[in-house]
Amino acid sequence: MKIYWNKESNSKNLIGQRVKELRTEKHMSQKTLAEQLQLAGYEFSDLTVLRIEQGTRFVPDYEVVALAEFFHVSCEYLLGIKSEK
Repeated sequence: MKIYWNKESNSKNLIGQRVKELRTEKHMSQKTLAEQLQLAGYEFSDLTVLRIEQGTRFVPDYEVVALAEFFHVSCEYLLGIKSEK
């Protein structure tokens, strides 16, 4: 696993902003997103989602995959590599 930490912005992940955009597009709260991910078998809490979105939490690769699958986007989109969902 590669650890990302942008010291200029103090962000510990690349996906936070895109996760927030996707969540708000679906009119979901952080708690609702966490609950939906829990139903899919992943260990997420509303605090986990908050920290990912704020960039204060490292995100392991399996969580990137889980979020991409949930939102029906590519991992490359979440990571900012591609601009199309």
